[in-house]
Amino acid sequence: MNQISARHEAATPVPAILFVLLTGLFFTVLDTCAKYLVLSGMSSAFVAWTRFAGHTLLAVVLLGGFRNASIFKAASLPMQVLRSLTLLGSTIFNFAALMTLQLAQTAAIFFAVPILVTALAGPLLGEWAGWRRWLAALAGFCGVLVITRPGVGEFGIGHLFALCATLSTCFYVILTRRMSAKETPESLVFYSALAPTVLLLPVVPFTASAPPGFLHLVLLVIIAACGGIGHWFLIKAYSIASTISLAPYPYLQMVWMIAAGYLVFGQLPDGWTLGGAAIIVASGLYIVHREHRLRGQGQRAAN
Repeated sequence: MNQISARHEAATPVPAILFVLLTGLFFTVLDTCAKYLVLSGMSSAFVAWTRFAGHTLLAVVLLGGFRNASIFKAASLPMQVLRSLTLLGSTIFNFAALMTLQLAQTAAIFFAVPILVTALAGPLLGEWAGWRRWLAALAGFCGVLVITRPGVGEFGIGHLFALCATLSTCFYVILTRRMSAKETPESLVFYSALAPTVLLLPVVPFTASAPPGFLHLVLLVIIAACGGIGHWFLIKAYSIASTISLAPYPYLQMVWMIAAGYLVFGQLPDGWTLGGAAIIVASGLYIVHREHRLRGQGQRAAN
């Protein structure tokens, strides 16, 4: 184990934790504004295009692309576009889900991403999980069923959109794992925004509409800013701390989502949503813990 990795495992740097918490806060603001806009009648596709267009511009500014465009050079442009399509699908499905679901509901279902990645990493990446992690993944899936309650509760199109958004994000994470060894972090951030911006351009003339009021225009600007700045904070966090050490902190976004849902929309999650979220978070944290232990055993065996 090198000295940097050892330091990160011994104590997670406070700035990295702060960056992850800020990421969750910015993404919560993004989802809250998006929900407000789509409920007011604006097209989710146009709101998504605004989000990615602003993200592209901020990626160039915040990552220094004006000074050194070579950092955005892609080792495989087709793979960059494919990965961007998964993020595009995640965003559009999520915005569509927000039309009918509470912020806390979409966030809770989205927390199943580490669990689904565990299940899909075997056939797609050759990273097969052991029986303990499979049990944790199954428990997390039960948490999703508690929230959606298909056939029992009010399972609707919003839940289906949220599940599609979660599955799209899983493929986004898996592709990021595969590509991170050959692509620069800057290029991964840049093309994940640029490709959706270009791909959505043909539908913009048919979905764009003038903001109903000044507030809606401000919210569109906020969405564009939050997408770019949130990803920038995420890059900063993972540049100074390991994925494993930071894994528990994104779950705190649930707090921001519940607060935003109550303050803006007067909505509080019911007991089914909170209970399912608790099961999903516990399952995800166990998977993270298990991966940390296995990695530690492998490093001790190599020494």
